[in-house]
Amino acid sequence: MPAVMPSRLAALTRLRCSIFATAYNPTSQRTGAKYLRARLRGPSMVNYYPTSIRIHDINKAFPELALEDEDEIQRISDIEALRERGKGAPKKVRKKEESRRLAKKR
Repeated sequence: MPAVMPSRLAALTRLRCSIFATAYNPTSQRTGAKYLRARLRGPSMVNYYPTSIRIHDINKAFPELALEDEDEIQRISDIEALRERGKGAPKKVRKKEESRRLAKKR
């Protein structure tokens, strides 16, 4: 039985790719087609987690309620306590000359 010519096999592969709407890749290079065809994950990941309602958002929508966020009040008091002990974040530099890094280089 005679062997099939390679050109006929290539033509058959090209025809098969056009019929089944797949990429014709005779050199078997990596194209990433598998990942490009895949369904996007972003929308389902966003829908997985419920929307969180914060007291800040409620106060913004209904200012007449004047709700207090206990967690925020605690955070601010903790920051003040750290600053009193000298452990807080450094002040922001307004000018380049005020920078501590620049002062060390001089």
